Amino acid sequence: QVQLVESGGGLVQAGGSLRLSCAASGHTIRNYAMGWFRQAPGKEREFVAASRWNAGSTDYADSVKGRFTISRDNVKNTEYLQMNSLKPEDTAVYYCAVRYSGNWSTREDEYDSWGQGTQVTVSS
Repeated sequence: QVQLVESGGGLVQAGGSLRLSCAASGHTIRNYAMGWFRQAPGKEREFVAASRWNAGSTDYADSVKGRFTISRDNVKNTEYLQMNSLKPEDTAVYYCAVRYSGNWSTREDEYDSWGQGTQVTVSS
């Protein structure tokens, strides 16, 4: 079982940047698909980005393409989400998740383990 801990959230002005980290423990995430999701107040959790680096594959929600970049450090066993040109509508709790088998997915029910989330607030 992989345990995930997100960090890096905070308050930032519109147009600013944040880098979220998702530190994994219990098992290497080298061969696993990882996903980022977010949940804004009063809304359902939605897909943001995902990766499976041993397949050379990443994907992004249309709303974040060109602004967010997912990456991974296998030595640190950590997944990152670099968020640039942030907008007030990016305000949400951001979660990372791991999928033990298969490629990445945009469906949250296909992920096996989740972090506790980190709050991102973008002021206008």
